[in-house]
Amino acid sequence: MKSLALLLLFAASAFAETLHIYTWADYISPDVVKKFEQQQGCKVVIDTFDSNESMFAKFKAGAAGYDLVFPTAYMIQVMSAQGMLATLDHALIPNLPNIDPAVLSKVRDQKMEHSVPYTLGYAVIGLRQDKIKDAEPTWAMFDRVELAGRVTLLDDMRESIGAALKSLGYSINTRDDAQLAEAQEVLIRWKKNIARFDNEGYKAGIDSAEFRLVHGYSGDLFQVQMENPKVAIMIPREGVTIGCDEMVIPKTAKQSALAHAFINFVLDPDIAAENMEWMGYYCPNKPALAKVSAEFLKNPAVTIPEELQAKCEVIEDLGPDLAKYTKVWDAVKAAR
Repeated sequence: MKSLALLLLFAASAFAETLHIYTWADYISPDVVKKFEQQQGCKVVIDTFDSNESMFAKFKAGAAGYDLVFPTAYMIQVMSAQGMLATLDHALIPNLPNIDPAVLSKVRDQKMEHSVPYTLGYAVIGLRQDKIKDAEPTWAMFDRVELAGRVTLLDDMRESIGAALKSLGYSINTRDDAQLAEAQEVLIRWKKNIARFDNEGYKAGIDSAEFRLVHGYSGDLFQVQMENPKVAIMIPREGVTIGCDEMVIPKTAKQSALAHAFINFVLDPDIAAENMEWMGYYCPNKPALAKVSAEFLKNPAVTIPEELQAKCEVIEDLGPDLAKYTKVWDAVKAAR
């Protein structure tokens, strides 16, 4: 009898549908995933990437095993232009009206033909306030030689070049050669202070005080701060990059219906609120905002103060001019 039960269990699992998701680390609440699996009678498998560029390179190389992906808006423009994305069936996503129209106005795909906004995030400064007593909300913190070896910058071309451009008062989307040359000099100067360029280890590093100052994503740092109040988050007064990550279904998806169901599931107000508080990122879901705590919305990692919003910019697709940024990034990485 026991062997029959095991056989039936194996048979059920073998025929259960599996949704393959490709996203950033720590970006979906495990409890939310479990609830979706229970609702749909399916299995969810999550793989992670650490930059839009690495994700895109994988797709260009022929990756065809993913049903749902979470790129940033500027990369979605590239993927859409190259015919990688499926057209969304709005009839399968009845929760779409929950998306904040104010956020939709900031993205290219305002009709949500290929993408649905998931979060708004910012690349900000995280620091150990018990180790740095005279910290200021400015990108100039990365020039502090007394912190040498205890600092990290994001290993992300657009984010780190964007930080250098903002420190100079320039747009993160500039095409101006002279401005980019100045940003290159700034980054090479900052590089002398950093332990490394890093997209993941900075979270554990700032928590343990191995690092005193890090350039990191707002939600990641919010998660660390919830466990360790010695970690502070600062929004540089010069402004920061705004990243709108969105949900897309590749044309190669094998479980398109299940992917649509997941999009609809995470747009449910109760689920969105739960997910938001777990991961520390602002989800542009208007009904869900009424269900999160007031303290969550007060955190600067979640809501940029009004006086700084005008200085913040969304990363845009640069088209052929992206080569200018690649040239700067290569020079920075090669510098000693």
